Amino acid sequence: METERAEFSISELAREFDVTPRAIRFYEDQGLLAPRRAGQRRIYTPRDRTRLKLTLRGKRLGLTLAEIRELIDMYEPGRDERPQLERFREVLDTHRKSLLQQRADIEAQLAEIATFEKRVRKQLGRGRR
Repeated sequence: METERAEFSISELAREFDVTPRAIRFYEDQGLLAPRRAGQRRIYTPRDRTRLKLTLRGKRLGLTLAEIRELIDMYEPGRDERPQLERFREVLDTHRKSLLQQRADIEAQLAEIATFEKRVRKQLGRGRR
């Protein structure tokens, strides 16, 4: 049976999550991670590891770092997680609406491009005669 580790180095986390140490330091600068220091060395706890995992998951969903930080900061073990879950649902709903609007905008642009391509092909066809 494997026991949970008490600490991690920046290179271990970078390797595990396939990110650069620079990205991890950036998340630290943004207040998402708070490793303790031993001289120049950063020492990350299981809490930091979990926060990094949640940060990367939020980024994959397209959330902003501010949204991610807000959601992560709301979590406290042993507390009612309903407010965090409700806020997460609101953030996801807002993000979904934004993505649907972007998709509609892209589809409109593609339709416009197709119309112009058709006109250009038609004009090019007339010029060959």
